[in-house]
Amino acid sequence: MLKVGLQLYTLRDELEQDFEGTIRKVAELGYSGVEFFHYFGRTAEQVKALLEETGLVALGAHRPYDVMLNDTEQEISFNLEIGNRNLIVPFLTEEQRNWPEVAKNLQRIGDKCRAGGAVLSYHNHDFEFTEKVGGLTAFDYLFEEVPADQLQVEMDTCWVYFGGYDPVEYINKYAGRLPIIHLKDLKKREDGSPETVVLGEGEVNLAAIIEAAAAAGVEWAVVEQDYCSRSPLASVTDSLNWITTYAKQGGNIHV
Repeated sequence: MLKVGLQLYTLRDELEQDFEGTIRKVAELGYSGVEFFHYFGRTAEQVKALLEETGLVALGAHRPYDVMLNDTEQEISFNLEIGNRNLIVPFLTEEQRNWPEVAKNLQRIGDKCRAGGAVLSYHNHDFEFTEKVGGLTAFDYLFEEVPADQLQVEMDTCWVYFGGYDPVEYINKYAGRLPIIHLKDLKKREDGSPETVVLGEGEVNLAAIIEAAAAAGVEWAVVEQDYCSRSPLASVTDSLNWITTYAKQGGNIHV
């Protein structure tokens, strides 16, 4: 059964204004874990103390590609100190998307993470599905080139969908290599661009994704909303309410 976490990027403005208070609010809402992207100047000791106070699990951290490449050991040390083993490369700029080079670098970073007691994952957007390498999507190319013991999958299921593929098929394809998924919903605007929305208010088949993820052995479903039309705190509250309702209906997700 999936546990529910929150990618804190959704609350980036709130965290900048009141880091500790926002983390406490996330715990009060009922999320079990948090996925970091920035520490807003706090030390590992301060973050660890806040997690211990709130009972939240540090389930992962999105850290920039160049930082993971150049400061790997420092990133591993900081995250292990706060209780997090999952280090995740979250995004590549267009200039960084030399896919053979990325694959080699992820192998190097993955080896360092494994040696240091951490796990490296890669988080997708839609461009990994629209860009191709030798007939494969860039997504499939990366995970074919970099072995599972060097790189795990953090699948953003919404971006798989927006990229033109079936998230359930991709969850099944990467079962056993997929500890974390991002649970996100969207609507397509009239011009075809995506609008991220509260869970259950878009067009993504969230129930099918949850059930496939549970069957595939996924541990964490991480709520994320890139941009919110109402307040981000209200949005993550409403998304958790949707999950709670689904769980009460027998869904394989635990709140």
